[in-house]
Amino acid sequence: MANGRAVLKVRVRAIAEGGEANRAVTELLAKQLKVPKRDVRLLSGATSRIKQIAVNGDPHKLGLLLRTLAAAPSDDGDPA
Repeated sequence: MANGRAVLKVRVRAIAEGGEANRAVTELLAKQLKVPKRDVRLLSGATSRIKQIAVNGDPHKLGLLLRTLAAAPSDDGDPA
């Protein structure tokens, strides 16, 4: 939780230079949420570790996928 809001923690290997890390985050989310890349966009936080992302699609389906992703353990052993 961040400021009382649920968050999804993601990690990418791309460097935070020239928008590469932001692009990697949106591409990762598109892949995991099974939507086209064009349906995932950065709303705020371009230079911050905490970002707000918008995803176009079926809210019910996206909600189920996000809950599944949030419950999955990460590679480093921490919950996502």
